[in-house]
Parts: sequence; structure tokens; C-alpha cells
Amino acid sequence: MPTFRHGKNTAILYSQYNLSSFLNEMSSSTEVETGETTAFGQNSKTYVVGLNDGTMSASGLFEATSTAGSEGVDPVLSASLGSDTDGVLTYAMAGLTVGNPAKIAAVQSTSYEVSSPVGDVVSISAEFQANGGIQTGLILASGTVSTATTTNGTAQDNTASSANGGVANFHVTANANGGSTTLVVQHSADNSTWADLSGVTITAGANTRTSGRVAVSGTVNRYVRGVAVTASTGAITYHIAFARN
Repeated sequence: MPTFRHGKNTAILYSQYNLSSFLNEMSSSTEVETGETTAFGQNSKTYVVGLNDGTMSASGLFEATSTAGSEGVDPVLSASLGSDTDGVLTYAMAGLTVGNPAKIAAVQSTSYEVSSPVGDVVSISAEFQANGGIQTGLILASGTVSTATTTNGTAQDNTASSANGGVANFHVTANANGGSTTLVVQHSADNSTWADLSGVTITAGANTRTSGRVAVSGTVNRYVRGVAVTASTGAITYHIAFARN
């Protein structure tokens, strides 16, 4: 039987911000360019596949709070417009539960609009251009840790290894931890012996929110999981999504 999803559970992470409570619609679009190869003597056009491309769109409710740690959607999206730094966007269509599907991308903000109808609430809309395409992956880790510990996410089984690497999105959306926290993607051939996926890691400093996007080449073993290693106490909220190429 198919597994359908209701849109009410959607979650949107944009760099170090969880924008889910401000947004009420999200979409992603992917396309592939084609190059025409039609030559004399043919009766129909022919093509070859070209480059992948992708865009994302968001809309929701205006909120202008700019207090550190509780930013509204307006200061976040206003600051992103025209920035040379890519945003890290994770679009979790069924929510942030580990194992749920997600569209992930590095994005450049291309438009941001605020609308004030006389008979309704002030709303916003934004457009994003994917820089390197949109990948489909899984949520590997999503939670809050308050003690100095290593927290292993639930293993996700791909049924087989893959040979073309992958990419991970990391988001630390709240951080009151007094030490550094390292977020890692690990892989395993047997769901027993685990190793860090080479280079797929970021570190958040004490009381610092952050985000990152890391790509890896080569073999990714059958099983993957997200891991958080905290060095001190204090709540830190983090999310990891990973897509195989």
C-alpha cells in the first residue's frame, strides 16, 4: 500500500533557523535541460539529457521579531536576499522524525515579498535557486541533547551500498550548551561496526547556532545514521539530513 503524507506535518529548516512555525506552504521543483540533436533526414526532434536544476518556493505569515535566538521569518529572509553565502535548506515533507523523506539543497535567495491585504493577515513569500541541484534523502537525526554524551541516531537501511557519494545538511537551531558539539554522519556495512563518513561532520561552538552542508564522494555503505557528540551540558537542538547521489 502507498504511504501518503499530510502537509500539516511539514518542517522547514533554513540554515540555523527552524521556519516551520512561520510558513504554511512549501514546494520544490526539479528539471533537466535537454540539448537538441536533430539532424537532416529525421522526421522527429531528438535530444540528449543535459544539466539538472532546481528551485524552491515558500510562503507564510509575516513576523519581524529580531531578538537573538527567536528570530522571525522577516529578518531571516530579508538578510538572505542577495547574500553571497548559500543557505542550507531542508524541506521535510512529513516532519523531522528520523527516517522521514526530505528534499535538501544549498540555495540562493532570489526573491522575498511581503503582502498586507486590508482584510487578512500580513503574509510573505520567498523564492530560492538551488546551487547544485535538489537531492532527495532522509532525516538522520533530529532532537535535543542536554548532557555531555554521544547520541546515536537510528540506522537507516538502503538495502545496499552506493558508489557515488552523497551530501548532508546540518542544522543547529538552538544552542545553550557550554561546550562544543560535533555532528557526524556515519555508515556501516552490517549495522554493527560504524565509521564516520569521511569529512561529513561539522562542529558547533559553545552556545552557537550553526549550519553546514558537506558532500562526500565514493562508497556509502548500506546503513547510515546521524551522531551528535556533546562536550558539556545545556540543551542543543540539532537536525541532520542525508541524501545519496
